[in-house]
Amino acid sequence: MTTPHVALTIAGSDSGGGAGIQADLRSFGQFDVFGASVITAVTAQNTVGVTDVHVVPATTVTAQIDAVLDDLPVAAVKTGMLATAELVELVAARAAAGELPNLVVDPVLVSATGHRLLEDSALAAYRDLLLPHATIATPNLDEATALLGRPLRTLDDARAAAHALAELGTRVVVVKGGHLEGTHAVDVVVVDGDDHELGADRIDTPNTHGTGCTFAAAAAAGLANGLDPLDALAGAKRYVTAAIAGAAAWRLGSGNGPLDHLGFGTSWRAPG
Repeated sequence: MTTPHVALTIAGSDSGGGAGIQADLRSFGQFDVFGASVITAVTAQNTVGVTDVHVVPATTVTAQIDAVLDDLPVAAVKTGMLATAELVELVAARAAAGELPNLVVDPVLVSATGHRLLEDSALAAYRDLLLPHATIATPNLDEATALLGRPLRTLDDARAAAHALAELGTRVVVVKGGHLEGTHAVDVVVVDGDDHELGADRIDTPNTHGTGCTFAAAAAAGLANGLDPLDALAGAKRYVTAAIAGAAAWRLGSGNGPLDHLGFGTSWRAPG
């Protein structure tokens, strides 16, 4: 058996197991990628909401990054909940130094249950410092709205937002269409100035907790395995769609339940 490629997630811990570090590591494994982790925050949450957040000190985040990079051949990196401007700036500095290859930035601002997961001052750090060093950025419609400071309601709005965010320096921008109306969920992708779309039929289920984390982690796994960004995103879209479908009828918790990351309800496997 060949040695697997390594992907690193820099994100928060979800005690309910549906999002964050937990979702990222499961998703990496489904693409035969070995996952390493740097925990930026410890959250107390479940399918109903977030009740507490403890932000990990910057010195400890730095020590975790150093420990991973000093020993493991990291081929791709995914960021999730960074929580504070200080942590966004810390990660951005490592990216600017060329230490975070194939960087996928999921700008986690608010949980699926509406809890704010990023302080306002960190938005400018995302725009000015981190996104310019990302290979792929994966904001949803609400996150793109916050980053650009203007309302986004339609597919054309999402397309314009993707171009605007790409102008910050990100090579590939995906504005996810899960919050748009319609029976077809369309993600707008801008690659080197060209428009693309990733579409899938919308699945009627409340179990969507961790969808954004899962999509970004799967994209990072594809990059770690040597795929180009468009192919990595296409694989991520297939995976997250299968994971939502597999858990559509689950009744785990009383709120927005998790996805079927491990394929219990599907025969999905990553392309080998």
